[in-house]
Amino acid sequence: MTSKLAWNKETICNVSPASNPRSPSWTGSFGEWWKAKSLRTGQVGLIPYNFVAGVNGLEKESWFFKDLGRKDAERQLLAPGNQQGSFLVRESETNKGSYSLSVRDLDQNQGEVVKHYKIRNLDNGGFYVSPRITFNSLHELVQHYSKSNKMDGLCTLLKQPCQTQRPQKPWWADEWEIPRSRLQLSKKLGAGQFGEVWMGYYNGHTKVAIKSLKEGSMSTADFLEEANLMKQLQHSRLVRLHAVVTQEPIYIVTEYMENGCLVDYLKTPEGLRLTIYKLIDMSAQVAEGMAFLERKNYIHRDLRAANILVSESICCKIADFGLARLILNDTYTAKEAQEYRLQLKWAAAETAVDACTLRVEPIRWLAKLSLTVTRPPVVPFMKSPYEEIRGMTNPEVIDRIERGYRMPQPDNCPKELYDLMLRCWKDSPEERPTFEFLRSMLEDFFTATESQYQAQP
Repeated sequence: MTSKLAWNKETICNVSPASNPRSPSWTGSFGEWWKAKSLRTGQVGLIPYNFVAGVNGLEKESWFFKDLGRKDAERQLLAPGNQQGSFLVRESETNKGSYSLSVRDLDQNQGEVVKHYKIRNLDNGGFYVSPRITFNSLHELVQHYSKSNKMDGLCTLLKQPCQTQRPQKPWWADEWEIPRSRLQLSKKLGAGQFGEVWMGYYNGHTKVAIKSLKEGSMSTADFLEEANLMKQLQHSRLVRLHAVVTQEPIYIVTEYMENGCLVDYLKTPEGLRLTIYKLIDMSAQVAEGMAFLERKNYIHRDLRAANILVSESICCKIADFGLARLILNDTYTAKEAQEYRLQLKWAAAETAVDACTLRVEPIRWLAKLSLTVTRPPVVPFMKSPYEEIRGMTNPEVIDRIERGYRMPQPDNCPKELYDLMLRCWKDSPEERPTFEFLRSMLEDFFTATESQYQAQP
C-alpha cells in the first residue's frame, strides 16, 4: 500500500483518489485518503482527504462549509466557542449552484438562535442577500457584512467565522488489528456491563477511547466477525470504531468523545442549562443514527443514555452498537437484567416473558423514544418511568401496561411531543414509528410552522 506523504498546511500538490475500494477506510469514489504528489519535492504518497482544499476554491476560506445542511449549520453555530455574529456560508441544499448564509443571533424572546439567508445569484455571476446591494463575489459579500455599519438586511454584523473542532485525520486502513503495546491507558472513564472504558493514546499521540472487555465474556472469533461488520457501519451519528486488540482481554479502540456519556453529561452544570430546543435536537441526532442502523437492518439491542456519547461541540453519537449480541448467554433473568442494565421498565412490553425473563432479541423496540430511546431523561420534565406507580414490581408494571396503562403526560411537556411518545408505546410494533420518521419529526419539531429563511426587503 502507498505510504503516507509528509505534508503541512502550506503543501501544494496534485491529488487523485486512493485506488483501494475494498479498504476499510474507503467511503466512496475518493475514499478517506487521497494519493498526492508534492509539486515541490515530487514525492508521492497518501494524505487525509479532510485536510485538503483547492488552491483557488472556496474550501480554503474558514467561513465556507461546503456540504453542510441547515440543521447541522445550526448545531455548529450554537456550539460552544461561537457567539452572536458567528456565521458561515454553505451550499444550498435545494438549489444546486446557490448558497446560504447562516448567522448566530440573540433574540429577545428565543435567546440564542440561528437565522438563515438565501444568497441569490445574479445573471452576470454576482451575488446578493438584499437586492438593494450586490457583490461580484462571495468574498466581497462577506467582507461587506463584516465591516459595514449598516446591516443592510441582516440581523447582526458578521463577526467571526463559525468555530469548529479541528478535523481528525482518518484512521490508517492497515491499522485494524493492532498490538496492545501501541496503546497507553491514561484515565479510567468508567465501567459497564462489558468491562472498563479508558481514555488513552495510540502510538503516544492520538487520543482515543479504549474499551477493555471482561475476559471470557464473549468468543474472540465471534467478536472479530462482529467487529469487522461494525467497522463498515460509518455514519456521523455513530462513534467511529478504529481498531481492535484480539488477545484477551480484548480491546476496542474508538474515537474519543470529550463530554462522555449523555447520562452523566446531563447532570453537569452545562447539561442542566440545556434548553428544550437543544434537548430535542439531541434526541433527533440519536434518531438519525438509529435510522441509519435501521436502514442497514442492524439492531443495537442496548440503546440508552449511557451508550450515547457527547462531543466537544455538544453533538451526540451512538456507541456500543452490536456488542450486546455477543454476550455468550443471550437470555437473562430479572436479576441478570438488572446487572446488565436492561431494565424491564424501560423495555417494550413484548420483551417480557413470564413477567421475569428478558431475551436480547426483542430489545430493538427498547422504549423507542422516552426520549428517542435514551433511557434516563433527556428533557427536564422527564423522570424515571412509572414513578407515579412507584413501589410496584416489574411484573406488576408489565401487567398494567398490557392492560393499556401508559405514563401520563409530564408537566411542561409539549402535547405534540407526548403524542409522539404515545405512538412509540403502541402495543403492536408495526404501529410504532420508524426511527427515520422520529428523526424527521424531532428535527423539525420547532421549525415546521416557521419560515426557514429570513425575508428580505
